[in-house]
Formats: sequence, C-alpha cells, structure tokens
Amino acid sequence: MPTPAVLGLATLGPIGRNLPAPGTWGSVAGVLYFSAVFTRLGLAGGLVLTALGAWLAVGICGEAERRLGRTDPGEVILDEFVAVPLCFLGWQGLVGPLPLWGVCLAGFAVFRFFDISKPLVINRLQTLPGGWGIVADDLAAALATCAVLHLAKWGWLFARAN
Repeated sequence: MPTPAVLGLATLGPIGRNLPAPGTWGSVAGVLYFSAVFTRLGLAGGLVLTALGAWLAVGICGEAERRLGRTDPGEVILDEFVAVPLCFLGWQGLVGPLPLWGVCLAGFAVFRFFDISKPLVINRLQTLPGGWGIVADDLAAALATCAVLHLAKWGWLFARAN
C-alpha cells in the first residue's frame, strides 16, 4: 500500500495527526465504533469483527511504525480504535445500574487508565515486535477494562442485596 494510505488508516485520518492527545481521541472513536456497530452484533459477531480488526491493525500499525521510523508512534491510534469494543464484552449485562452511555463513559475512563499506566503484564506486551506490540497492549487494556466493569457491576449488585 502507498505510504499515505497506510498512515491514513493507522492514524484514523486527521484524528491521530491533528488533535492533541491522539490516543484519547482514538479511544473516543473506538467507543463510537462500538456504539454504532457492536451493539447490533451478538457476542460471536463482535468477537469475529474484533479479531479481524486486530489482525488488520497489527499489519497496518506495524507498517506505519516502520515507515515513520519510530517505535509505537503516538499518532498511530488504530490500535485503540479496534481494541475499545472489547471493553464492552457482555455489555447487555452491564446496562441496568447504568444506562448504555454511562457504561460507555465508565469503559472509556477505565480503558484510558489501563492504556496510559500499563499495569501488570500490559507493559510487557508493548515490547512485542512491530505491530504486535502496538496492538497487544491495547487489547489487554481493553480486556482488563471489561473485567473491571463486570466486577464493579457484581460488587454493586452484592452491596445492593445486603
């Protein structure tokens, strides 16, 4: 692919190149992507679409990294975009204590925390070569976010029952 196409996909066009805090804006785009597409899919469809998106993102982000000559460049935000929907696996079970917009806001905030702080093994995943390191840490941050959201719901239900 020509370099402008690779960089355009990796940066989500002007979002990653022209806005401050591009990872945050890539995450916002991911929440919108989840809301527009994934809320209409079942669990299996969402997982297939996420797997396909992650596979494509590994190649595109890795190629963008190579062409820019920098490791995990900040303007490359396709990784956040494809990972964020994983934050909301089982989202139907999270809606109740919070409306869908509240679940999306909480998921966004927790994901940004994990994506920025990279606790536990998330930091180590970033050291994988090429696009794998760019995408894997975001996928792990999204899965950790999903776990936190579900644990918070269970905790809320437990506290309410007692």
